[in-house]
Amino acid sequence: MKNNDYPLVKNAQNNFFDSLIDDNNLLIIAGPCSVESYDTLLVMAKKLQKLGISYMRAGAFKPRTSCYDFQGLKDEGMDILIKVKKLTGIKIVTEIPSVEILNKYQNDIDIIQIGARNMQNFELLKRVGEINKPVILKRGFGNTIDEWLHAAEYIMKEGNNHIILCERGIKTFENATRNTLDISSIPVVKHLTKLPIIVDPSHAAGRRDLIESLSLASIAAGADGLLIETHLTPSESISDSEQAIDFDDLEKILKKIKKVALLVKD
Repeated sequence: MKNNDYPLVKNAQNNFFDSLIDDNNLLIIAGPCSVESYDTLLVMAKKLQKLGISYMRAGAFKPRTSCYDFQGLKDEGMDILIKVKKLTGIKIVTEIPSVEILNKYQNDIDIIQIGARNMQNFELLKRVGEINKPVILKRGFGNTIDEWLHAAEYIMKEGNNHIILCERGIKTFENATRNTLDISSIPVVKHLTKLPIIVDPSHAAGRRDLIESLSLASIAAGADGLLIETHLTPSESISDSEQAIDFDDLEKILKKIKKVALLVKD
């Protein structure tokens, strides 16, 4: 891996990240996999705020492996997200799968998420690069760190350096988990760039019983934050129900990662 292959990423600064982090110097994003209804999303937004979380994730557009799986509420889901944001003041993080959708909703989203399947959607990356707004760039589940950083370079080359890298697990021969969380990517990325890196333990594990362990391990390895799927009743989540945790479990994890973050900081 050659640093000069992505000079902008190599020399990137992370000053923008200071305005996004909490008292523990972490960016914690939580919420449901999908927008399901206005009432449930409103309740979840308020619960997140009570836990001190300022950023809610929820998908309105859901690119899925199977075309028969739930694809999201689309524009209706975005309308719900925007209404909940206006009522509660919570900031929204949502996946944008195309340039067309980005053009329509770029002013309503606080952090744009580029999903794993779109990590090398170069036209989308270039368009995101024209917007002065934080963007979470998820690592593709079949992509190397080198390819991931090249994708970030596409965004930075157009002028947007507010990039948050997100490790969400990669495909390996192991089938005990949905994906394999590449913990080593955290220190490797930090060696190559100052861009912040957060971890999505939910998609890495695909199992709610592993979320706490992977969250703690990620913070211990130096991750700058977490992206955790959380639901009022995880078993009833319309998508990815096996990997969502409830708000009681989220609160427990937050208390534990606070302790780990202090140790890492020292």
